[in-house]
Amino acid sequence: MFRSRSKEDHSPAAEAAEELTQRDPQAPKGRPTPKRRDAQAQRRSLSKPPANRKEAAKRAREARRADMAKQREALATGDERYLPPRDRGPTRRFARDYIDAKWHIAEFFLPIAVLILVLSIVPNVQAKNLSLVLWMGVIAMIVLDSVVTARRLKKALRERFPGENLRGVTMYALMRTLQMRRMRLPKPQVARGEAPRR
Repeated sequence: MFRSRSKEDHSPAAEAAEELTQRDPQAPKGRPTPKRRDAQAQRRSLSKPPANRKEAAKRAREARRADMAKQREALATGDERYLPPRDRGPTRRFARDYIDAKWHIAEFFLPIAVLILVLSIVPNVQAKNLSLVLWMGVIAMIVLDSVVTARRLKKALRERFPGENLRGVTMYALMRTLQMRRMRLPKPQVARGEAPRR
C-alpha cells in the first residue's frame, strides 16, 4: 500500500518522458549553473548595506556610471528603455521620426552662420551688406519653416494620438530641427522621406 513510486514507475514511457525533461546543460545558457553557496554569497554581497560612507559613495558612483553608459548606448541605438525621460514615449518617438524624415532649413543654420560671420569680417561694404541680408533671410526662412512644421506636426500628432497629452512635443521637435542630422541625439532611426515608425 505504501510502496514508493520509484520502484513501480520504470515503464518505457516514463523513462522517455524523463529523458525529455532533462536539459542539456550547455543548451540555452551556455555556462554552468553556479553552486548554491557561490550564488548566495554573491547575493549577500550585493544586498549587504555599505560599511561606511566611502563605500556607499563608491557604489552610488558605480551605479550612476552604469546608468550613464546605458543611456549613452540608448541614445545611439534608440533603445527606449534607457532613454532620458525627455526622449521617452511614443509621441516623442513619432516627433523625432517626423523631423528626421524631412529636410529643414534650421539644420543648416550653423554652416550658414559661419559663412555670414566670414562675410561680416571681410573689409568690404558690399560683403557686409550681403551678410546682413543673408542673416535676415535665413532667420525669416527658419521662422517660416518652423511655423509650417509645427502646424503639420500638431495635426499628425492629433490624428495618430487622439486624447493623449501632447504638451511640449512640438517644441521638442522644433529644437531637434536646429541640430544637424548627424549630431542629433537620439540618433535618427528613419531615412529621409521614410514614414515615421509605428
